Amino acid sequence: MKEAIDNKELILALEDLEKEKGIKKEYLIESIEAALLTAYKRNFDSNENVKVVMDNVTGAAHIYSIKEVVKAVEDSTLQISLEDAKKINKKLDIGDNVDIELVPKNFGRIAAQTAKQVIVQKIREAEREILYTEYNERKGEIVTGLVQKADRGIVVMDLGKLEGVMPAKEQIPTERYHVNDKVKAYVLDVEKGTKGSPQVMVSRATPNFVKKLLEFEIPEIYEGLIEIKSVSRDPGYRSKVAVYSQNENIDPVGSCVGQKGVRIQNVINELNGEKIDVIEWNEDPCIYISAALLPAQVMAVDIDEEEKFAQVIVPDDQLSLAIGKSGQNARLAAKLTNWKIDIKSESQFREILQAKQEENDEDDENEEI
Repeated sequence: MKEAIDNKELILALEDLEKEKGIKKEYLIESIEAALLTAYKRNFDSNENVKVVMDNVTGAAHIYSIKEVVKAVEDSTLQISLEDAKKINKKLDIGDNVDIELVPKNFGRIAAQTAKQVIVQKIREAEREILYTEYNERKGEIVTGLVQKADRGIVVMDLGKLEGVMPAKEQIPTERYHVNDKVKAYVLDVEKGTKGSPQVMVSRATPNFVKKLLEFEIPEIYEGLIEIKSVSRDPGYRSKVAVYSQNENIDPVGSCVGQKGVRIQNVINELNGEKIDVIEWNEDPCIYISAALLPAQVMAVDIDEEEKFAQVIVPDDQLSLAIGKSGQNARLAAKLTNWKIDIKSESQFREILQAKQEENDEDDENEEI
């Protein structure tokens, strides 16, 4: 008497999973069939060509040995004689395949364990996929989490459903993180990973973090009335932000700074005192570069459009301010504008001009001789 592994409750469970978790019943059945096939071969050390078919209504799992119909049997595990095949189905002929159902001893128990393992595994995979999709859609957003670990240069944050990882290069160098600190960070990327839950890569050092904080704090940016054209940043120390509005009635810099600096101060507080220079973007590179070098005053800007190179002249007393400590102001201005910038004081520029003039005079004298 033949047996089948019958489990209507299994099918009901699969249907519930499809409703609750969005895992297709057909997909689960295919996965269980594949797992049962592997389990059969492993437990019964079979060289047969077998397949597993699971009834998607009753939950019965049937195991079949697939045999080729031949004239003379050489390998009984893979072949069946035409005479024996005709007893199963009179229409069979040499070269056809016939499925012969197997009823291996104790396979019902193995099947039940295998089905349970597959279902648990697929539920976990589906949940990980759902989490991955959810957080992948949040790339470019700010999340808030609690610091779980802060050692060996890596900060691990509890984001609720997932962990956020902030490598050393994505941390603000002037900040120190401690367990249970509540921290905001920018979602850089989401990786599926080979094992376990998806991993969320977060940053507090990216210029995009400043950009997103400004969007939250300033309604005109969020609504699109003011556009952030560019951000350059030395994390923990200083940022420069170029803003622009097509609406002539809106002062983009004033709107970002706010009355008595209250709007920009909220962003500065989130960045633990990092200074933020907000300047107005201008399509004229000379005006834009001059603004980018604020708070220094600029006398003149001479540009080479082809090389995207700008020669900037500043008053003598403004040179150190224009360059900034360790070249920070000039470096941030160059990043902000995407121009190479060379800064000279008025005296330096005059000396260069005088040297060139003297060189020209010498050349003229040599030509006369």
